[in-house]
Amino acid sequence: MNVDKELDARGLSCPLPILKTKKSLSDMLSGQVLKVLASDKGAPRDMQAFANQTGHVLLSSEEAAGEYIFLFQKK
Repeated sequence: MNVDKELDARGLSCPLPILKTKKSLSDMLSGQVLKVLASDKGAPRDMQAFANQTGHVLLSSEEAAGEYIFLFQKK
């Protein structure tokens, strides 16, 4: 999958990963894909809730070595 933009939110605690994700998506065009890297343990729950509330599509959510990788498609 082509990623249009990447956000490194590792080391940040809630709510900063969500706020930075929101800001990054606001600078993108509809249909573009944002990759977010996060380390906050609450990130999977928070990112799913963010997608549900905003309408952006959470294409995937993975965990690897204590870090999380999310792919969002801007609505």
